Amino acid sequence: MRIPVMWRTGAVATTMAALVAVSGCTVQTVGPSAETSGGQTPAGTAPVGTSPASKSPAGTSPTPGGSPDDAKPSKPKPAEPPAPAPRTLWSKDDRGRDVRELQARLRQVLWLHEGPTGTYGGSTVTAVKGFQGKRGLPKTGKTDAVTWQRLVRMTREPGKWELYASGGQPAATPDPRCMTGRVLCVSKTSRTLRWMIDGRTVSTMDVRFGSQYTPTREGVFNVYFKSRHHVSTIYDSPMPYAMFFSGGQAVHYSSDFAATGYYGASHGCVNVRDEGKIAALFSQVRNGDKVVVYW
Repeated sequence: MRIPVMWRTGAVATTMAALVAVSGCTVQTVGPSAETSGGQTPAGTAPVGTSPASKSPAGTSPTPGGSPDDAKPSKPKPAEPPAPAPRTLWSKDDRGRDVRELQARLRQVLWLHEGPTGTYGGSTVTAVKGFQGKRGLPKTGKTDAVTWQRLVRMTREPGKWELYASGGQPAATPDPRCMTGRVLCVSKTSRTLRWMIDGRTVSTMDVRFGSQYTPTREGVFNVYFKSRHHVSTIYDSPMPYAMFFSGGQAVHYSSDFAATGYYGASHGCVNVRDEGKIAALFSQVRNGDKVVVYW
């Protein structure tokens, strides 16, 4: 007996509906990616009909399951810290040999006109500011590492008497002949005069000597004549507080020495630059006191 076609079609539909109800599956469209992944969505892609959380518009909540940081605005990059200021080497009121060298070098480039004193005073501050400003450096008046390196490149190592053009050098050890009696102990090595009594130093002062054409004599002498307001009969120059010890050579005050330092020389005399000190010395020295001039 023939079964009607409509029954057969209905039976098939009824059977399919029963299978779907039993399995609990949903019908999915099978695309090329599903075929290659066993019917599952490939990793890193969103299911069809949904938008990834990373694609959410700014200011909206991300799709559940997305990273909570995706919606946060990016932080600005912190600014680079400023470069540290160069280290200060010397500044106002500092003292010492290094300050002397700084002053001697500033004098070489004509920013300082007085001789080195070893004290970082107002004139040194002004000279450093001028040097810095001319070279586009901050005008602090302090000698920092950058200022010092620039100055060193422009100058040469100063000699001993450049460092002590305005005096202040330490006195040399007294000659053994100075250790007894009343002695004007004069060292050509340190360019100093010690006034000594029985081996004790009473006072010390800077001195300068004659040039190579008019050298100051070395040896042991005695003061034979004193003249408070003496004037040279040969050179017609003043020789205040003169204490003669060898011919026309004397220990005396020199205003030129006070003004120019060791950039000049005498005609053979022992020049003293400190008028106060030689005035005191003149009042104490007697005719017959010993004078020792040595290297």
